Amino acid sequence: MSNKKDFDKWNELKKNLHDSEKPRNFYFREREIWWCSLGLNIGFEEDGKHDLFERPVLIIKKFNNEVLWIMPLTGKHKDGKYYYNFNYKNKPESVILSQVKLISNRRLLRKIWTLSEQDFKEIKKVITKFLE
Repeated sequence: MSNKKDFDKWNELKKNLHDSEKPRNFYFREREIWWCSLGLNIGFEEDGKHDLFERPVLIIKKFNNEVLWIMPLTGKHKDGKYYYNFNYKNKPESVILSQVKLISNRRLLRKIWTLSEQDFKEIKKVITKFLE
């Protein structure tokens, strides 16, 4: 494989994230899109980018104040049943529906915005069909 990943750098950041605590007034909600430290992953799992190994994610389900389901986003419209396309500030975005992931709130870095109720409802319909 030609793209060598710096797993050691990610592991150091992951240790810091694990040891960090969010303030008591730290809130996140379903439908919100956040920058999130996804890290370096195996094979075709979606990686984060830059120094914080981050990428935008959509919060699909909040289980409690510490644990949530997310789906990563990509900055292009993608074809296929495993993507949901929308525009944000006139720029193309896609939710990668097949990459749902359970994460800790410690990975959340900063809120970007909130997806429309209609788009969120459509995404939930598609996810439900995956489970049938």
